Amino acid sequence: MYIRLPTREEIHQAFVKGEEAVVELILGLGLSLEELAKQLETQAAALQELQARQSKNSQNSSKPPSSDGYDKPKRTVSLRQPGQKPNGGQPGHPGHTLERSAYPDQLEMHPVIACAACGLTLQSVEVTGVEERQVFDIPAIRIEVTAHRAEIKVCPGCGLENRGVFPPNVTNVVQYGDGVKTWAAYFQTEHFIPTARTAQIFADLLHHPLSEGSILKAGQELVTHLEPATAAIKKQLSQTDILHVDESGLRVKGKLHWLHVAATDRATDYTVHPQRGQPAMTAAGILPDFKGRAVHDHWKPYFSYTGCTHALCNAHHLRELKFIETAYEQRWAGQMATLLCEMKKTVDTVQENPQKPLTDDVIVALEQRYDEVLSSGYLVNPRPPPPDPKQPKKRGRPAQTPPLNLLDRLRDFKPQTLMFLHDPRVPFENNQAERDVRMVKVKQKVSGGFRTLEGAKNFVQIRGYISTARKNAVNVFSAIRDAFCGKPFIPSDAL
Repeated sequence: MYIRLPTREEIHQAFVKGEEAVVELILGLGLSLEELAKQLETQAAALQELQARQSKNSQNSSKPPSSDGYDKPKRTVSLRQPGQKPNGGQPGHPGHTLERSAYPDQLEMHPVIACAACGLTLQSVEVTGVEERQVFDIPAIRIEVTAHRAEIKVCPGCGLENRGVFPPNVTNVVQYGDGVKTWAAYFQTEHFIPTARTAQIFADLLHHPLSEGSILKAGQELVTHLEPATAAIKKQLSQTDILHVDESGLRVKGKLHWLHVAATDRATDYTVHPQRGQPAMTAAGILPDFKGRAVHDHWKPYFSYTGCTHALCNAHHLRELKFIETAYEQRWAGQMATLLCEMKKTVDTVQENPQKPLTDDVIVALEQRYDEVLSSGYLVNPRPPPPDPKQPKKRGRPAQTPPLNLLDRLRDFKPQTLMFLHDPRVPFENNQAERDVRMVKVKQKVSGGFRTLEGAKNFVQIRGYISTARKNAVNVFSAIRDAFCGKPFIPSDAL
């Protein structure tokens, strides 16, 4: 907006005309300046919002690291404060040194034939001692072919031709056994090796080329064997006390789908769905019957499940507070982050020393400091003025700044934010679910996405089974092979 200032002649003419003319001139100039100030304020707010948006990255917001592009920070900035522990392994950490075996599988003797000094033969001389060195190695691997032959006999009494019974898992004239299927499923789902490269591994290591169709068929067959384990995992997760839930985008058939995870430290369940909200969560079949405490990142559809209580992830809050502190230069955000970390340290100290429980007085004092920090935040983030009734009414709520939005969330969801302070079972953050999501995202990075929805669902079902087995200290390879044998691992009910 351009403001035209009155000339000297116009000011003189107004002065000659009298007081009223001077007042009109100044009022007109004041209105123009007021309009300019409003435009500058609007532009400043838009500029700050743009700068704040550009300054967001994976370290100060919920954006994934892949969104940082090539302009990644040279040094990772952690939200954790430096501790007192030195770098490296801590005292009591178990080592993994290669130890001698008391029962070697093979024995090779290296005899002394002749004296190294004079050349006298020593073949008939008694052995006075043995020096032993052990080599741990992998023997040559090859595929074994087992021919199953069923006898055919004709009864001399009635003439009936009788045939021997093949094992239940031998159904075709030529087929692959459970070991081959286990290898194929293990490479693809545990180590995210694409189908073509898995076939190459078979050709290189076993000297037996395996078709990509056989590899895919092994995964489909494994899913069928895992149905009892998947059903049991879902049931146990719906009955646990503390449940971690999260969701993340997943590319399927070139379109955005959503990966939903429900997990504890003992079990994992994944669901792939075209939607992100409540229909997908209901389709997963866990949250509708869940009565415990659900830990999540404040995604609104989670709150539609009223049969459980909710706890919010404070790792997300710390990242947002860091963003507000750096992008908007507001001190209250740093103070709130420090306070939340202090609360966590207080709870951790109590859990390490149960003889000194967290008293109600300590909790009340911490919550009062929480409210004081919120009050100081509201002082520097006043509410926007009500909309002008003369202007056309816009749909929805008036837009607020990110600092004010975060303040309202921390105020309105204070019980859910500080749930960890009142219930020691509730963790400070939702890292459990985020860790479980991360491995499926690695698969997407390797392959770029899934070609079919069925393939995506099969993969995440197997991943849920593998994750559950690993959390229960069960060998993953053995768990897959047991599933092919019709005995999938099912965790105990005590989750």
